[in-house]
Amino acid sequence: MSEGDFGFRETKYSHFLCFSIQSRTNKLVYSQTCKHTPEQQKLYELIKSLNEEGLSYRRITKYLNERGIPTHTGKKWGITGNSVYSVLKKYKERRKKLELLNREYEPVWGKMEVRWEKVV
Repeated sequence: MSEGDFGFRETKYSHFLCFSIQSRTNKLVYSQTCKHTPEQQKLYELIKSLNEEGLSYRRITKYLNERGIPTHTGKKWGITGNSVYSVLKKYKERRKKLELLNREYEPVWGKMEVRWEKVV
């Protein structure tokens, strides 16, 4: 049969399912945030325990220097206690960064729709 036999022409359509997905991940970023030596971990735990016992940062500094315990760079602790405070603060910051880096995100699906397109 030809198109002229019945006076109409057959029209063909293709259909497509269209949608969007938003995916968020931290796995594509290289980070050295979790790298610290066992010595640094022991030093942090010592400082934390002394602080929890009620010693001030200056007293902890004096305690460490009297026992010959150096900083992570091998130097003596400063007089003011700022270095001790910094060890405690940076450890907390590192823990927060690790929590963010290891966080899992759920994908967000957009609206789904079927689109029809005329095939020529």
